[in-house]
Amino acid sequence: MSARAPSGHRSPSGSSRGSGRAVLTWLGRAAMGLVALVLLVAGVWGSWGSAQHVLFTKGRERGEMTVSRCGGEECVGAFTPLSPGARARERVVLDQSVGAGAGDRLAVVVKPDTDEVVRAGMPGLVRSWVPLGGALLLAAVVLAGGVRLWRTAWATAAAGLLLLAAAVVTV
Repeated sequence: MSARAPSGHRSPSGSSRGSGRAVLTWLGRAAMGLVALVLLVAGVWGSWGSAQHVLFTKGRERGEMTVSRCGGEECVGAFTPLSPGARARERVVLDQSVGAGAGDRLAVVVKPDTDEVVRAGMPGLVRSWVPLGGALLLAAVVLAGGVRLWRTAWATAAAGLLLLAAAVVTV
């Protein structure tokens, strides 16, 4: 009789291959999860530069901008203050001129210590979070393809699309 291993016993090399694959799969998913997290953090970071001025208007100069001209990347116009302590300005700059034209009057908030303004109210709030909407769409692709979290990916993509659609509607 020959000495054979019991039928349920696996060789040491076979079991280590299986656990090695499991570890690599787990590390790959963890790396993709980290990529999705970095995308979302970058989206919030990119949005926060404008969003903070729209969200926290207490103590900031609020008013109305009368657009005199718009170029490809910005609009220029005069600022009429509406908040106490704000000063009138002959020239302020509104970055990204989407939805604005000469003669339009827009509610704006002045960025501290600059002549730059951001749109105020709901249009400004939604517009400021557009980078986060794009990041949500990118993160959804990573979550679906890299992490295999299909429902989470669909929910993330839906949130990104809603945010971008709201930005288009409010502009």
